[in-house]
Amino acid sequence: MKRLLYIILYIALAATASAQEAIDTAQFVAVYDYECRTLNDEAASVTDRMQVVVQVGRTVTKSMPRSAYRSGDESEKADVMADYQEALMHMPTVWIGRPSGKTTVCEFIFPHEYEGYEETPDIAWTLTNDTLTVSGYLCQQATATFRGVEWHVWYTDEIPSSAGPWRLRGLPGLIVKAENEAHTFSLAGLRMEASPITAPEQNPEVHRMRYAKLLKHKNEIYGNREYPKNPMYYVPDLQGSITDMSVLNRNGQQLLLANGGHPLPTKAHVYQPLELE
Repeated sequence: MKRLLYIILYIALAATASAQEAIDTAQFVAVYDYECRTLNDEAASVTDRMQVVVQVGRTVTKSMPRSAYRSGDESEKADVMADYQEALMHMPTVWIGRPSGKTTVCEFIFPHEYEGYEETPDIAWTLTNDTLTVSGYLCQQATATFRGVEWHVWYTDEIPSSAGPWRLRGLPGLIVKAENEAHTFSLAGLRMEASPITAPEQNPEVHRMRYAKLLKHKNEIYGNREYPKNPMYYVPDLQGSITDMSVLNRNGQQLLLANGGHPLPTKAHVYQPLELE
């Protein structure tokens, strides 16, 4: 109960904060640990891990890899190994409610940046009576099949928000945990901060299209059986696509960074899509 009162008080204070040059202001920020269970290029079981940061505003929710959130926060220290790991997991940046009633998704698929847009889809949740304490919150379970993938989630009405990680949303409380056979999101912490929620960069070189077309393109590239052993198989002129490149050595591993610091994996893991359709 005290936690609920504290969050409500913070939201009321955040609403009075001075407006910033942004599309919205976060009422709070949720940090999730994200795991993906998959196979490496030699068909051995591996679990990839990264963090996803969700800014929850009054009208816009923005979910992004930790590195994307860090780029706007100088207090966050760069972590090359974590950024390289993110490149193996293909987590997009998602704006729900930008513009109103729509969802915008930004992806980097080497060597291009993409932006997809669509009407924000409803998720047909089935609420159950099952409860579970997750990260100190009493949660209720809900299930749904979203874009061809079945999800089991736990949400808490102790945090009055319908938000969640990635594109999961629409429940009477913040989603604290979400999982299926391959993927798990778990709430790692909340930050009470009124940070600006920024819009996608207005870069004329970004490839903009309807989201269904972007998703098809992404799944075809990463879902190809050749991808784990040769992640750049789909780039016909790899050398010509690289404008600059640096090589770093971390913990005995050689890391390639290209075109302004984008990780360039030489081996990858079997792609586990979050959406099939």
